[in-house]
Amino acid sequence: MRAILCLVAVCLAGLSPPVIRAADPADAIYHGGDIVTVDDKNPAAEALAVRGGKIVAVGKKDEVLKLKGDNTQLIDLKGRCLLPGFVDGHGHCFGTGLQAASANLLPPPDHTVKDIPGLVAELKKYAAGETAKKYGIILGFGYDDAQLKERRHPTRHELDEVSKDVPVYCIHQSSHLGAGNTKALEVAGITADTKNPVGGVIRREKDGKTPDGVLEETIHYASLLKLLPKMGEAEFDGLAQAGMKLYAANGYTMAQEGRSLEAIDKCWMRTAEKKAMLIDVASYPDISANEKPFGLDTPWYGKMKDGYRIAGVKISLDGSPQGKTAFLTQPYFVVPHGQPASFRGYPAMPAENVNRKVALCYDKGWQFICHCNGDAAGDLMLGAVKDARAKYGKGKDRRDVMIHCQTVREDQLDLMKEYDLIPSMFGMHCYYWGDWHRDSVLGAERAERISPARSALKRGMIFSQHHDAPVAMPSAIRILSSVVTRRTRSGDILGAVQRIPVDAALKSLTLWAAYQHYEEANRGSIEVGKLADFVVLDKNPLKVASSGLADLKVLETIKDGKTIYAAK
Repeated sequence: MRAILCLVAVCLAGLSPPVIRAADPADAIYHGGDIVTVDDKNPAAEALAVRGGKIVAVGKKDEVLKLKGDNTQLIDLKGRCLLPGFVDGHGHCFGTGLQAASANLLPPPDHTVKDIPGLVAELKKYAAGETAKKYGIILGFGYDDAQLKERRHPTRHELDEVSKDVPVYCIHQSSHLGAGNTKALEVAGITADTKNPVGGVIRREKDGKTPDGVLEETIHYASLLKLLPKMGEAEFDGLAQAGMKLYAANGYTMAQEGRSLEAIDKCWMRTAEKKAMLIDVASYPDISANEKPFGLDTPWYGKMKDGYRIAGVKISLDGSPQGKTAFLTQPYFVVPHGQPASFRGYPAMPAENVNRKVALCYDKGWQFICHCNGDAAGDLMLGAVKDARAKYGKGKDRRDVMIHCQTVREDQLDLMKEYDLIPSMFGMHCYYWGDWHRDSVLGAERAERISPARSALKRGMIFSQHHDAPVAMPSAIRILSSVVTRRTRSGDILGAVQRIPVDAALKSLTLWAAYQHYEEANRGSIEVGKLADFVVLDKNPLKVASSGLADLKVLETIKDGKTIYAAK
C-alpha cells in the first residue's frame, strides 16, 4: 500500500493544484522567501495564508493575495526560508527542563567541559548558586566519558572534592548512567553489600565490592528518584515551561514526552488545563515497571486536547551504546573495565516480560514505542511482536515504533517493514559519538552501519529522526546535518552509504514524524487545512551545500499562526 501511495505522490509531484481558499480574509499572508511545503503534490510555494491558526491557502503569490483583507497582516520573509514546524520523533521535553535547571556538564560544541577537573569546577560553581542551596543537592547533567580527556567516568572520590556533606550527582549525557559522591551513595542506600538489581550495575572499586560512584541503568534511575528533591507543582510546571521554550527555540512545534511518570503527566495536564502549552506534547507513560500506568483512562488519552495528549506507552529494553549498556548480539569492541571479552551489554528485562508487555499493548490497542539501541534488544522486540500478532492479529493501523535503532540489522529492517513498525533513528549519534563508536564501542565495520537510514529509505519505509533530548540538545539542524553528511566530530565520514538526501531528512523531521504520531492530517507539511505551525530558517536547506547545513539558524518558530520564538 505504501508503495502505491508513493507512486501516486511521484506522479502528482509535477502538478500545480489550484489554490483552495476561503471566503473570509486571511489573518496573515507569508511571502517573499522560499516556502518548502514538504508536500510532494506541491513541493514549493510563493505564498501561504493563515486564518484561525490554520492554513487556508498555499500557492502562487497573486492567488494567495486575493485573501488579503483590511486587517490581514502581510509578512515578508525577506529571502528567508519557511518550513513546517519540526515534529519530535523522540525526546523527553520535561527532562530537557530538568537539564536546564542543572549544572551544564556538556562537552564542546554544546558547552566547555573537557576533563574531570573542568567538571568539578563547573559543579563547584553550581554549588554556590541558589538552586543547589535551595534544594540541597548539587546536580549536574551531560558529562560524557567518551569526550572527557581521561576517557572515563568521575569517581565518588573526585566528586567528594565538590562536597562531602551535600549529595553530588552527575547524569551522563546518555541519561542511562550517573556518578555520585559518597554522600549521594549514602542517601541512595548503596553500600558494598548492595547487589546489582535486574537491568542495572553498581560499578565497584578494585576490591570488587566498594561502589566507585558510577551507577548504570535501573539502579541509576532508582537512585536519582531518591536523590532528587521533592518539588511542588510550581517547580514541576516551571520545568515543563523551560523544556517547551528550548524546543521552540530550535524550531519544534510538537514535542514528545518519551518516557513519562505520573507526576510528569499530571504536570502536563495542569499546563494544558491552564491553556499554558507553548507547543504540543505527546506523552508515552512507561510500562517497563508498571503495566497499569497513569493517564490511559483519562480524557487526555487519544486526541490532542489543549496542546497535550497521552499517545501510547513506552517500553525500554536496553541501555546506551556510548555508555556500553546497550544489548548487542556481538561483544563490544573495547569492553568496559572489569568485564570479560565476551561482554555485549544486557537487557533491561527478561524476554518473557517483553512478550507480556507487547501482548498487553495489542490487547488494549495501545501504540507502543520501544527503546532498542542494541540489535539483541531489537530481536526481543521483534520476537514479541511476532507472538502478539499470532495471538491478536495484525491490528488496525498499528504504528508501533522502534526507538533509536542504532545497531538494527538488515534482516531486522525486513521484519520491521513486514510488521509495519516505524524506525525512529538517532542519526545525530554520527556526529556526537561516531568516533567513539568506531574506536571503542563497535569497531569500524559495525560503526559504519549505525542508524542505517538509507537502508530504511531503500525499503520505502517511513521513519523519523530524533535527538532524544536532553541526551543531546533538541536541535533539528544538528540532526539534519548529521544524517545528510554522516560527519563525526573529528571530521570523519562514518558510513557514507547510509547518508540520505536533504528532502528525505526533512520529511523525517516533519511529515514522517507526524505520521508516527498519527498526526499527519494536522501537521508535518504545509497544506490547506493543517495547523499553521512553521519554522523560519535563515537559508533554504535544499539550496545550501551539505557542509553548510550545520550552520543553518532558526530565526522564528510559529505555532497556530502566532510567533512563540524569535531569535534576538
